Order: sequence, then structure tokens, then C-alpha cells
Amino acid sequence: MADYLVIVESPAKAKTIERYLGNKYQVKASMGHVIDLPKSQMGVNVEDNYDPKYITIRGKGPILKELKTAAKKAKKVFLAADPDREGEAIAWHLAHSLNMDESSACRVVFNEITKDAIKESFKHPRTIDMDLVDAQQARRVLDRLVGYNISPLLWKKVKKGLSAGRVQSVAVKLIMDREEEINNFQPEEYWSIEGAFQKGKDAFEGAFYGLNGKKKKLSSKEDVEDVMSRMVGTEFSVDKVNKRERRRNPASPFTTSSLQQEAARKLNFKAKKTMMLAQQLYEGIELGKREGTVGLITYMRTDSTRISQTAKQEASSYISDKYGQDYLAKASEQKSGNSQNAQDAHEAIRPTSTLRDPKTIKANLSRDQFRLYKLIWERFVASQMAPAVMDTMTAHLLNKEVEFRATGSKVKFKGFMKVYVEGNDDNKKDEDKYLPELEEGMTVKAANIDPNQHFTQPPPRYTEARLVKTLEEMGIGRPSTYAPTLDTIQRRGYVSLDNKRFVPTELGEIVIQILREYFPEIINVDFTVEMEGNLDAVEEGQKQWVQVIDDFYKDFEKRLDKAEEEMEEVEIKDEPAGVTCEECGHELVYKMGRYGKFLACSNFPDCRNTKPLLKEIGVKCPKCKKGNVVERKSKKKRTFYGCDRYPECDFLSWDKPISRPCPKCDSLLVEKKAKKGTQVQCSNCDYKEEAQK
Repeated sequence: MADYLVIVESPAKAKTIERYLGNKYQVKASMGHVIDLPKSQMGVNVEDNYDPKYITIRGKGPILKELKTAAKKAKKVFLAADPDREGEAIAWHLAHSLNMDESSACRVVFNEITKDAIKESFKHPRTIDMDLVDAQQARRVLDRLVGYNISPLLWKKVKKGLSAGRVQSVAVKLIMDREEEINNFQPEEYWSIEGAFQKGKDAFEGAFYGLNGKKKKLSSKEDVEDVMSRMVGTEFSVDKVNKRERRRNPASPFTTSSLQQEAARKLNFKAKKTMMLAQQLYEGIELGKREGTVGLITYMRTDSTRISQTAKQEASSYISDKYGQDYLAKASEQKSGNSQNAQDAHEAIRPTSTLRDPKTIKANLSRDQFRLYKLIWERFVASQMAPAVMDTMTAHLLNKEVEFRATGSKVKFKGFMKVYVEGNDDNKKDEDKYLPELEEGMTVKAANIDPNQHFTQPPPRYTEARLVKTLEEMGIGRPSTYAPTLDTIQRRGYVSLDNKRFVPTELGEIVIQILREYFPEIINVDFTVEMEGNLDAVEEGQKQWVQVIDDFYKDFEKRLDKAEEEMEEVEIKDEPAGVTCEECGHELVYKMGRYGKFLACSNFPDCRNTKPLLKEIGVKCPKCKKGNVVERKSKKKRTFYGCDRYPECDFLSWDKPISRPCPKCDSLLVEKKAKKGTQVQCSNCDYKEEAQK
């Protein structure tokens, strides 16, 4: 019989830990929280200091009974839930449910599930940290007060099934604001002049810089013609050559946010999938008889880039042996780079051992587990390597008073780039830009001088990576909230994904408009950031959680009363679709569903015929000027675009129209697929814009 009982959240984690502790320890899983606020009611007593009413979660009764039986037989119970607010709350709930002494040293925490980390943590158990518990409880109560008060109001005034939350409402508002920016965007014309130059057999490129040593902006065709008229012949003299050495430092090891962003860029993973795979890698993977089940990465919910001294030393030895001493970063180059909001409670996300090269354990991992582990391993190893060294050169080329500049760079020493290079949202690759050896006084020839017209582009819609980055930079939410937030706003139909970019739905716009009018603080970025700061202050023991909630609820309650009295019902009428039901002959109408509008028979419930609504793309029909352009599918499932008034209007386009008119001839602009991504061009004239990834 085991002397000690250890309780963790998941069976995978239990299996990994049990093999490190030996026969005297029995490890069981609680399967997450065992108690929580009830789903059927708010579960918060506002009149009694916001006292939460906890109940056993449905289906967790047998698990709790099994844990109680095991606890009675054990000499001591250790609670080893994850090392964060949520884990601390799970430990506290378990201590209450099992009638344990809260003041006893029963709490065990570790940042990685390895033999040494587990053994060390059990030598130093501590009491449950009530500041962490209070911070989690404050967030839970706060979200209940917001969600369970506003949601019934939305049900009553708008539509059943709607809900509102703090962080998710701000996220939807950011997506809406970006869409508004795009719709209101006015493109501005600008020009560039590109030059193809020749030095003997060597060809290189340069671009117009300015006149008489001063930078000049080219805003119109007239500006370009003026510059072109000033040049004589095709010879340019090399007026000045600047050469320098540039050092490029590696990116810091992953935090939760940067992992989600990079996994989206490089692996095309959604935030939810990234966190699920990271959880599996953290809790343990079976590596065969020699090693058994091993946790491959450190804890994956963190906003710190700190690295333990032991991990640094192991990485240094590996890099030195594998690549040589030159590739090893100096101590002064190994900066932590923690953000201002970083709590630094954990290390960065890193492999538990640098010696576990991804290639050596590939056979033990699923394809996606391997890809994510490889990403984490390479990022960490690269972060401990020497900077890359680049040779750069800028040449100033003169033809009379007209100046072109040519820039080039090449990698002199790869450094960390030998292992890993950070991705970017535009998918631009780091490439050497060739420039021949040029010296002052030399003459080069312009093989071609090519003026190009451009127009400024609207800001891009948010991808998951961009939205996570924006939320983090603004201080909205915390590492553990990003993935569930993005998942929630999609499941509730407030936003949809178009070409992997977020677009607000009509439902989302209605909800945000109501919140903007009656609960502006809920979608106010500054308020949300301030509340996160207050929750952090509770965690650090600087504020009392009840006071933080009370300060918020006093004003919030007044707004609730006002909204209850003044908010008019938003009637989403069944708009006639102008089409008859093929099953019963009654008219079809537009109805609002969870994911936006759809077609349904007006003879419901006698007739339950429904149809998906053709996807509108926000463009008026350029032919009849009355209908809207919708996305359709041909018999061969090829996408095309036509007027929703067909057959009255026969407009058709295989290329996707966009809402902006051509700035040159005012005709329809369309998106065409190009080698470098998507290119916007006119359907009537020769106007083109630069291809966008």
C-alpha cells in the first residue's frame, strides 16, 4: 500500500510523475476542477461580499469519491496541480473537498515534469498560496457578474443564446474597428523609380532616392516626369559607398503568446491546437523502455523568457559540441528580454533537455507533436547562440543631381540562423541581396529605369497571430486566456474566418453596438487593462479580491438597471427573400442564426425547409447597381461571383471583386492570384497594385 497520495489534473501527467516517485507514492488525476460555480445560476451572492457558491461538477462525483477514499488511507496527501492561478485554485478546491488542513505543507509545484524537478519539488512542499487562489476566484466571479447579468439582457432584448464576456468582447471590438478602418480607407497615390544597373557582367538593382542630396517623395506622375527629365544618358557615377557590419540577435525563447503566434505563422496551427499539443508535450510522451514517459517541454502558460542556469549550461555544452565555440552566445548576449507585464513566475517554454534532438524522438511523436516540439527546441537552442553577422553595403549613384541608392547584404557568419530564424506576419524570407564590389568614382550603366505607380494599402485584417500579438501588447488578458478567447468568439458566431482572417458577423456587430451604448467599460481597452492589473495586484497580495470586485460592481449594477429600463428590443425581422419555398410554395425569409443569416420557410413550423444564405462579399453589383455580389459555386465546385438578383442581372466574375473602385478609371477592382500571393487589379484598365501575401 502506498504511503502518500499525489493528486494532479490529468491521467497523462499522473502516469509521468508516478514513475519518478516510486512505490510509496500513488498518483491520481482529478480530471481538472472537481468543484465550480453552477451553470444554471450565477452562483455569486452579491449581498454577502460576493461569496461564491461552489458545487461538485456534474460527472465528477465518482472521481471525488475515489479521491476521498484514497486520501483516508494515505499518511499524507500532496496536491500537484499546474503552477498557475488555475492550478492553485484546483489545489484549494481539492483541499476543501478532502477535508485537508489548508495550512499544511501539501502543495507541490514544478515547472517541468522531469525526474530531477519532481524529486526536488517534493523535498520542498509549501502551503496553498491564497493570493493566487484569490486572483483566480476574482476573475471567475468577475466573469460571472458580467456574463450572467448581460447575457439574459441580450436574450431578452435581442435573441436567445447570446452572451457577453470581458476579454472576448474587447477582441470582437478590435476586429470590428479594423474592419471599419478598411472600409473607410482612402488609398493615396505614390510612385517609385526602380533602376536595373550593370557593372561589367554584374547586374544589381537600385531605387530613386532624391535630388541634390535631399530625399524626395514621388506623389504623382508629374513628379516622376520631372525626375526623368533631369537625367542625361545611362551612366551613373558611384558617389559614395558605405560598408558596415551589422549584428542580428536571436529571438528570445517562447512565451505562451509568441508560441501561439509562431505556430500560426510557420505551422498554420490555431491557438487552441497549439495549446492542446503543448499540454501533451508538457505532461509526458512515451519514449520507449529506456526513458519511459517523459515531459518534453516546460510549463506552457507563461509570459516570462527567463531560463534556468542548468538549462543554459546544458544548451551551451550542446551548441559548443555540435557547432563549435564560435556559435555560442557570450554571457552578456543572453538577455531575458521580459516584457513589462511579465510575472516571471515560470521559465520560458523550452525543451526539458536540449540533448533530446527532435530527430531522435520523431518516431515517438505524432506528426503535429513533432512539428511543435521541433519549433520549441529550435527556438530555444537558437536563443542561446551567437548573433548572426551581416555585411551590408549602400552605394550612392549619381546622374547629374538625380540620386539612386543600391543596398546589398550577405551573411558573413550565420550564428543562430544556422538553427532557426523567426517568422513574420508577411511571410517574408531572409535572403542575401547581391551587390558587386563598388568603389567611389566608378561608373555604372543603367540598363533600365522603370517608374512604377503604387497606392497605399488598407491595414490588414487580423489573423489569429496578429490578434494574439495585439492583445498581448495592449495588456488584455493573460497567456492562459488567448486560445479560449479566440475559440469562443468564433463558436458564438460573433466573427468568422475569411482566408484565415477575422471578419465580424452581423450578430457580432449588434452585440458590440449594445455593449458600446450601455456597458462601454466592458469593451474599453483601458478598463480591461486596468482590471488585469488589479487581478495581478491580488495575486501579489497588494489588493483584496472582494474590494476589486466591489469597485467594479457598484457602477456596473447602475448600468444594468439603466439598460433594463431603457434598452429597446432589437427586433431582427424576418426579411422576405423574394423566393418561394420549393417544398410548400410559401415565401422564404431571411432569419438570424448563430452564424449569421440563413433562408427559412415562412410557413414554419409546418414547413421546416432551410437553406444556407449565399455568402455576400460586401460589394454592390457593378452592372445593375441594385443587387449585391455573392459567392457561388459552379457544378465543378469552382468559386465564382455573381449578382444575387440573378437571373434578372447576369453579372459574373471568376475573380473576387473588392469594394474599392479603381482610382484610375473608377471601374471594378478584383483580386487575382499571383505567384507572390494576391494581386489587386482593375477589370477595365491596366491599373495594378503590388501583390500581397
